[in-house]
Amino acid sequence: MIPSASNSIIVRLELSNQAGVLSKVTAMIGELGASIGAIDIINVEKDTVVRDITIFTTDQEQAHQIEKGLQRIGGVKLVHVSDRTFLIHIGGKISIKSKTAIKNRDDLSMAYTPGVARVCMAIHEEPENAYNLTIKRNSVAVVSDGTAVLGLGDIGPKAAMPVMEGKAMLFKDFADVDAYPICLDTKDTEEIIKTVKYMAPGFGGINLEDISAPRCFEIEARLKKELDIPVFHDDQHGTAIVLTAAFINALKLTNRKASDLKVIISGVGAAGVACTKILQHLGVKNIIGCDRKGAIDISRTDLNLIKTEYAKTTNPNHETGTLNNVIKGADVFVGLSAPGLLSLDALKSMSEKPIIFAMANPTPEIMPEVAAPYVSIMATGRSDYPNQINNVLAFPGIFRGALDVQASDINEEMKLAAAHAIANVIDENTLSPDYIIPSVFDATVVPAVAEAVKEAAHKTGVARKAIK
Repeated sequence: MIPSASNSIIVRLELSNQAGVLSKVTAMIGELGASIGAIDIINVEKDTVVRDITIFTTDQEQAHQIEKGLQRIGGVKLVHVSDRTFLIHIGGKISIKSKTAIKNRDDLSMAYTPGVARVCMAIHEEPENAYNLTIKRNSVAVVSDGTAVLGLGDIGPKAAMPVMEGKAMLFKDFADVDAYPICLDTKDTEEIIKTVKYMAPGFGGINLEDISAPRCFEIEARLKKELDIPVFHDDQHGTAIVLTAAFINALKLTNRKASDLKVIISGVGAAGVACTKILQHLGVKNIIGCDRKGAIDISRTDLNLIKTEYAKTTNPNHETGTLNNVIKGADVFVGLSAPGLLSLDALKSMSEKPIIFAMANPTPEIMPEVAAPYVSIMATGRSDYPNQINNVLAFPGIFRGALDVQASDINEEMKLAAAHAIANVIDENTLSPDYIIPSVFDATVVPAVAEAVKEAAHKTGVARKAIK
């Protein structure tokens, strides 16, 4: 593990104003494998100096070791330790702000009663006016039941809130979409569907998040069918879109054709199913999905409904056995499963210089350092390695485009258009094995994705509003 901001702390120290005290502190921190960021002077007295030191650690255990080490150094008083990640979550990370100030009676009478009544009646007489006269035109509900949070699993709706707040921040900061975190205290599929339908009139789109499989499939499918606004399960489709963008550029670099490839998908959950479908739309014909028991094939009798349907459109040569069996000769490995699952021997059995997308987080199916000598292209879900497959490249621009044309759906054509748009952000002259996917902070990504999504929405007839 590499020290990172996500595990960083700030220690406030009162140091004796003597030569060598600070150097003892920095040396101890370095010996424990942490990294020092800023060192700020807070107060200076005759005999002491108070400093704040920002320290990047690998985990909480290393932070505790540093705390104990500081307490053992002579001339150092540990005043307090602050976890930087917890600090930014205090009181939540988002708030609602009025667009119009209410400073006098005139303002009040227009924003609220009695003037608001005329606006209400305008919407009552023509419901489509809600897009122009309310927040609906730019709002998305981020809905979760907390059953499949990040890599944490079923931690419940309250514990899921920080993730949903973070999602809302990304929507606003990257695409100026107003998103609202909504965590539901039920795991009942029907209750979730009913609740989302009840609140849908106030939103222009629904982003389903961190709902466990297989319930997530039915919830999304039913809501897409029963609502007239876009419903998008990001864990499925966001991952699939960004993976496909990286896939497109990887094929350009390696001069491979989608139709010629043998692709292994390790992990046939929500993301695995979605990745398979979009790669099939891209033209890949030979995809083999693997779960804990091995290759998914119609000959297996232990498959649930989702995997049975999956088997009908994949594994055309009916290969069976473990991952290690079916990966032989494969051109691409897509990992959506577990740390360390892809062994070096299995990697070596693939075709020459394969493409590896090892996206288990925080530890991928195979570490880039191990795979490097044997692969043509390597991507992970981590930000500390090249080629990060990150959903934030997709969902802000997708919803920006869908909202701008008041789309009724986000369909397969819109998803594939988004993938091509992300891929095309990188000029072919600058493509390299370590640069097949743009940075999440590339300001050109969201506009490019939004425009592609709007055009696809119009071509497929799901746009209510013309492109300006």
